[in-house]
Amino acid sequence: MIDPVRQKVLIADDEPLARERIRRLVDVLETYEVCGEASNGDSTLQAVADLEPDIILLDIRMPGMDGMEVAEQLNTIHNPPAIIFCTAYDHYAIAAFEVHAVAYVLKPVRREALSDALARAGRVNRVQLRALSSAPDAVSNQLVVRTHRGTELIELSRIHFCEADQKCVTIHHDRGETVTDHTLKELENTYPDELLRIHRHTLVGVRFIQGLERTGDGHYKLALRDRASTLSVSRRHATAVRQWLNDLQPG
Repeated sequence: MIDPVRQKVLIADDEPLARERIRRLVDVLETYEVCGEASNGDSTLQAVADLEPDIILLDIRMPGMDGMEVAEQLNTIHNPPAIIFCTAYDHYAIAAFEVHAVAYVLKPVRREALSDALARAGRVNRVQLRALSSAPDAVSNQLVVRTHRGTELIELSRIHFCEADQKCVTIHHDRGETVTDHTLKELENTYPDELLRIHRHTLVGVRFIQGLERTGDGHYKLALRDRASTLSVSRRHATAVRQWLNDLQPG
């Protein structure tokens, strides 16, 4: 008999006793396992990026970024975890549906209510997708960025390019621009299959590369999909860009 695939559950609550109680309830359910815990909104988003849970049991009232704000962030990424709100307050129920939560469980959390909510969360989730597809990108990667507004999750597949200017790096993506304290070198080394260096000041998202042009004065320009303007390519990096484009050509 094949053992059932265990779904990964992240518990996000600022109260240690609440996390402990919920963990005990999940531990007795054979098809689920707790993959981690978080105590505030920022650490929750970091844990989602690091652990890629299938389901998140999310408190609403947490210090800093609250559960609703976390849910809004998660809704911007591809294939987010299923969200189950676990809260002591019943007046957030309507708002919970607006951020696409699959269930809303009141504290103190009861075993039957939690089991039912987890079953609803398992309808089409990452576990099923992994079982149906062996593609390496079945689960997309997210970049965790800390800004003056708090923590943001940015899908790597949504990044058009990253540009360094003096002491900061600006990430240009399909939802706008985000300034990060990550360096270009850190991004390049961490995501070599997603971001390609075209200039000492610029990385580009490989999904958006359209073509390389050489101007009349011998300079190189890179055309990106969905952008009218081009990006400068240094002579030093033009060969790598040409090689990347050549690798896309069939046989």
